Amino acid sequence: MTRLEKGTKALSALIGSISNRLRSRFGNFRLRSSNYKRPVVAVLLLIMVLTPLGLVVARGGYWRIGAPWERSTAGTAPAPGSSRPAVDSAAAPDYEALRQELLEYLQGQDAVFGIYFKDLKSQKTVEINAEEPIEAASTVKVPVVLYLNTLVAEGKEDWRTRVTYNSATDYQDGAGILQFTARDGDSFSLRVLANLAITISDNIANRMLMRHLGRDNIIAFMKEIGGKTVYPGGQNVTTARDMAAYMEAVLDFAQKHPEEGKRLLDDMANPIYHVGLPGKLPPGLIVAHKEGDVSGVANDVGIVFASRPYILVVLSRGAYDVDQGFANIASISRIVYDYQESLS
Repeated sequence: MTRLEKGTKALSALIGSISNRLRSRFGNFRLRSSNYKRPVVAVLLLIMVLTPLGLVVARGGYWRIGAPWERSTAGTAPAPGSSRPAVDSAAAPDYEALRQELLEYLQGQDAVFGIYFKDLKSQKTVEINAEEPIEAASTVKVPVVLYLNTLVAEGKEDWRTRVTYNSATDYQDGAGILQFTARDGDSFSLRVLANLAITISDNIANRMLMRHLGRDNIIAFMKEIGGKTVYPGGQNVTTARDMAAYMEAVLDFAQKHPEEGKRLLDDMANPIYHVGLPGKLPPGLIVAHKEGDVSGVANDVGIVFASRPYILVVLSRGAYDVDQGFANIASISRIVYDYQESLS
């Protein structure tokens, strides 16, 4: 059972619990009942859309508009007991040592990894199998939602536009809540669909967005912002280098369109799946990212707003256990974070 399947099972149990509570209070209640369905779904969706925004207020803001990689005020201490010496920040960063440390860690792993790291101050990179084709899973939802944001910023789309659910084209199980609640004829705003696709990785929300925006248009956009391996042969396959290009495109978008960019980064910083890149980093450190997994595949792509901000993409396939796959990603992320902090 993948993490998404586990999450979906838990979400299903939550919905069942809500249904049982309402039934005990109001009598013969059914979640699908026309009398109760829409209010319950509306409340659930409202909670999902507003909760991340509330977290932003509570944390006091992550980045200054126009400079999304400004230094984070969250915890930035290297791991306790770290033996890595501090590096003179005035010197040009030497990332060969980081590359060797990552290669040493990967030697003990059975899975195939694609890694791309970029320091946003020096623009220096570390690439390990960065062009290895690996199934993108739900990480592909980032460029889809970025494309929608771009169209909104250009005045070609409106967040209030509603898309009508069609089970024949939109249904997909796995991650998300709409598989339990959406019925043919229900409509959802583009804003809700974008939020659900990123924060809870809702598969149906993503399929509805792709249908509305047009698959060919999305593919053209992904290539325009730097993608090279984009749905080859119709398969959802990517590379670490391509996913890094999409992360940099998110930052570029946030600079050009601060209001929309901050909203997108906020959604990415507050997902329910938050164990890969941020898994072993200090609590409160801002990591705007998107995880994705299918059987044997564990991926995480994102931007870490540490004292020395960076982009990190870790794709992996061949993991016997997906949970272990994300634990490996968390370990790789910590190695990178500690090295970056040694440069600060």
